[in-house]
Amino acid sequence: MTSSSRPVRIGVQIQPQHSPDYSLIRDAVRRAEDIGVDIAFNWDHFYPLYGDPDGAHFESWTMLGAWAEQTSRIEIGALVSCNSYRNPDLLADMSRTVDHISDGRLILGIGSGWFERDYTEYGYDFKTAGKRLDDLGEALPRIASRFEKLNPKPTRDIPILIGGGGEKKTLRHVAKHAHIWHSFSDVPTYQRKAGILADHCASVGRDPSAIEHSTGVDTDGKSIDEVLRSADELADAGLSLLTVGANGPKYDFEALSALVRWRDQRNG
Repeated sequence: MTSSSRPVRIGVQIQPQHSPDYSLIRDAVRRAEDIGVDIAFNWDHFYPLYGDPDGAHFESWTMLGAWAEQTSRIEIGALVSCNSYRNPDLLADMSRTVDHISDGRLILGIGSGWFERDYTEYGYDFKTAGKRLDDLGEALPRIASRFEKLNPKPTRDIPILIGGGGEKKTLRHVAKHAHIWHSFSDVPTYQRKAGILADHCASVGRDPSAIEHSTGVDTDGKSIDEVLRSADELADAGLSLLTVGANGPKYDFEALSALVRWRDQRNG
């Protein structure tokens, strides 16, 4: 199945920032599931990425454990978890545990990391971008190996989502290990990088159609009609997982609701 032949799925990234009362996040997850989204993501940072840099913020993986208990249908995960912040074997164990709590609904999103403040404030070595990508490449087989050693094992082959577009290293990691590639890119950039990913898949002997292609839908300052036109363009280009970001404390889901209706019409 090629990415463009897959049914379109809609995700929401419930950004764990600027919500000093966790009940606001809990309510956002409930509303997202009620709306009918396919996946609810958070992100793996320790400080807000925009707005007040010292605003309210919560940690990713403990939150995913709560979401696993709170929800019953949607998949959940981080978009994306930073490889640098946890030992790969520990991350595998955490993932297996949330997988079981959720009855097999976890997606393990992972990337090499980029937000320097997280590193400096929490005592991690920021290294260079290249070294962080090398570390990710070393971590992914360790995660797979630990999954096989755990007792009990994961309930399913936990999908690995890798975020990023680096052409030499990141896309090769995607070709070797990912079930989902989140490209963080517009249509022209995506199309070029999708070709590079296909080349990497050929070099490692993997069918590129096995990898779902994913990106975000920009809703900031856009009308609903503009959002839906953008979604059509992305889906027509071959992207089948489209995710909307939602910021606290309000978590406005107007555009998200429209995209869920659009998904249902497009998928028939």
